[in-house]
Order: sequence, then C-alpha cells, then structure tokens
Amino acid sequence: MTFPAHTVEKIGGTSMSRIHELRDTLIVGDRKADALFHRVFVVSAFGGITNLLLEHKKTGEPGVYALFANDDNDHSWLDALTRVAEAMGACHNKVLHNAADRTLAEDFVRDRIEGARNCLYDLRRLCSYGHFRLSSQMMIVRELLSGLGEAHSAYVTTLMLQRAGINARFVDLSGWRDEAECDLQARIAGAFQDIDLATELPIVTGYAQCREGLMREYDRGYSEVTFSNIAAFTGAKEAIIHKEFHLSSADPALVGAEQVRKLGHTNYDVADQLSNMGMEAIHPNAAKILRQSKVALRVTNAFEPADPGTLIDEQAASAPGVEIITGLNVVALELFEQDMVGVKGYDAAALDALRRHNVRIASKTSNANSITHYVEAPLKIVRRVVSDLEDAYPSAKISARNVAIVSAIGRDLSGLKAFSRGLMSLETAEIDLIAAHQTPRNVDIQFVVPREAADAAVMALHAALVEASREDHLQQVA
Repeated sequence: MTFPAHTVEKIGGTSMSRIHELRDTLIVGDRKADALFHRVFVVSAFGGITNLLLEHKKTGEPGVYALFANDDNDHSWLDALTRVAEAMGACHNKVLHNAADRTLAEDFVRDRIEGARNCLYDLRRLCSYGHFRLSSQMMIVRELLSGLGEAHSAYVTTLMLQRAGINARFVDLSGWRDEAECDLQARIAGAFQDIDLATELPIVTGYAQCREGLMREYDRGYSEVTFSNIAAFTGAKEAIIHKEFHLSSADPALVGAEQVRKLGHTNYDVADQLSNMGMEAIHPNAAKILRQSKVALRVTNAFEPADPGTLIDEQAASAPGVEIITGLNVVALELFEQDMVGVKGYDAAALDALRRHNVRIASKTSNANSITHYVEAPLKIVRRVVSDLEDAYPSAKISARNVAIVSAIGRDLSGLKAFSRGLMSLETAEIDLIAAHQTPRNVDIQFVVPREAADAAVMALHAALVEASREDHLQQVA
C-alpha cells in the first residue's frame, strides 16, 4: 500500500477547543483545490474531556474511570458520564453553527455515552457473581472511555469541515462496536485502505483500539503514538504536531516573551531530554517510531500557521549551544547505608519498589554509601515506597525531600563551560544548590534546587546560558 507525498499532523486538546478558528487558518487558510489535501489530521479530545472521562491529569480529581474503579454502590460514575455528555455538547455547540450538524453531533454523543453506560453497568453486574473479577477488566474500561473523547472531536471536526465544503472523512480507529481483534498496524491499514489522500482530508481519532492496548503501555500518551504510527505506516514526508505555543528556550511567561527564542531546529536527542523533564515535545516512544522510520518531526504553534516552527530530526548541531532551560518538580528519595560500599546490586530492592508503585525516575545519583533517586510521584505514593524500603533495608536511613531539577539542554554542550557558568549564575542569584550533574554525552546539565527556588533558577540559568550567549554571538557578528 503506497500513498502520495503527504504530511500527518496532530492537533492537541487545548488547540482542539479552538478548532473553529484553526479551520480558517491552519486547515484551510489560503489553500485551494488540491492544496487542501495530501494531509492527515490526527486529533485529541476537546480540552478537558479526557480529564472528565478518566481523572484530572494535574489535580487527580476523579472522572468516570476513577469513580467506576472505586464504586461503593453509590453509582457516582453514572452522574459523571452525564457530565461528560453535557461537556461534549458544550464543545460541539461552540464549533458547529448549523442546526442539522448539531443534531448529528448530539445523536453521536448519545449513542457513545449510552453505549458506554450500558456496557459498564452490565460489567459491574456480571462481576457481582464472583467468578469474574472487575480488576482484570479495568484497563479495557480505561481504553473504552478514552476512545469516546477522540471519536467525538474527530466526528465534530469532520462535520464542521464538510459544512465548509471540504471533503473531510471521519476515520474512527476506536473500534466502537467492532468485533474484530487486530493489532495497531492492522487497525491503521484497514482504516486507510480505501482513502484517497489526493481528494479526501482524513480526520483521525487519536485513540486506536488494538490488541496491544495503547493505554497499558503509554497511558495518556497514546494519541502521539497513534499519530507516529500513522506517519510511519503511510510514509509521510513529515510529521507535524500543532501546539498552542512555540517550542522555545524557556517558558515565556517566566523569563519574558522578549527574552525567549524559538528553537527552530533541534534533534530527537533533545526531544528525549525534554520528555524526561516532563516538557514533552512528543512522547518518547512516538519519537522512537518516527526516528526509526526516518520521518522528520515539526512542532509548530497552531495559531501561527505561517511560522515553520521547530524541525526535529537527527542532525547534529552546527555549533555548541544551550537550547532550552526547563524545570521539573521531583522528590529526592535518598537511601543511605554505611555498609553499602562494595556490595553489588544493592539498590535492586529500591528499583523493585519504585517499579511496583509505578514511580517514574527522572534522574539518579550515587556514591559509596548512598543512592538518590529523583522521582516524579505524589507524596502519598512516595510514602508507600519509603515504607517498603524501610522493610527491605532495616539498617538504612531513608529520606524524602521535595526539590526541583532545573536542566540546561542542547544538542551539543561541549566547550561552553556551561556547568561552571550555571553554578556561578545560581550563586549570584543567591539560590541554594543541592546537587548538580553533567554526563559525558554533553546534552544536558541538571541542577537540583529547593522546589520554591525553581522559577528563579530557570530565570538565572536562562539569562546566563541562553541570553548571554546570544548577546555574545551578536557582538561577534557585529
């Protein structure tokens, strides 16, 4: 199966809430005739919908999934599903202005929400008999609920574009009422087998139901994995992620819009470091798929369609330089044991405990008698890990402390003296330094500071390593 030259483009949830604006700029703009096509759009759910379906990504407030998982017979998840339907209605009424389109959207929501409601209710009743365990079905429930959001946004976007006279096509990968069982490649192949990219504009769900189970492996990073697999399968000339901001040297709200600079060009190594710091240009597994398929990635600002954004490929930097400063709140989990020195694999039990509680390790340092894991997890989970470690290492001293890692990242940091310059900038800003680390690969430097000093550290490091370097370059050119 071969496809003409095309791009595969993803629109995130926050941007999807303004899809009616993007119709006239990003999707259509000044394009006419054939220029409207040769593109595939993979869409996330409208902003906030996935939080209502699962749980709030930042606050942890329970959605339908979390309420269903912890149901104590008050059936609060049923009311939560109703709230999802209402929120979906508010989203598509904002986007669709034709009464017939709104009716179609309402019918679509009713079919999906009531279908999910009946499915979950029957599952709860079935598991009451004792031979069936609800716990073994919860990942499937999570997949089912996730697909509702992307299916809704893709369907509504298709209606909106068709009303504007564009030959858009709704491509539903969510497996709704599909009895066939297939892997992700087969799911994508089946959906694209009769699509003509020269005359149709596919609007594809960011969730794809498949035998592998995307949620099990990637949880809420599934839409980018779907997007990258479509780009790889169709042989896209470029994969594009449209965000609501440019990929910049720091948060402009923190250091000032006039001080930041758009990256413009970087590589997948930097993208991986950003992902590790919680600032995902793209999910690391999605990046791996694109990299192995030799598909370049571009990250753009969806609301500045004329700007080429930032290209991410495998090219090395033309010159050393710090490209971005970013921070991540973590917990420093330190295990100190005087008798550790000389013992091989001493931290195996610690790694087991972190893995068991599904705790992500952002960084790790060690010396003769202590190991510190910098982890990203809620405090209650960290306490459980500490409890397990105290049982496993009864003679060890274990402590947990809220800190932040502020990282300077670039394709090539060699010869910049960025480590010493960074230390000096933090000292000048009177920021206490807890730890600092640089690997021989020279792609990132990590400074560990008190959590309350994270923003100040980002500003100090950006001024010293990005703004000062730019001024030096301008002076050399002059």
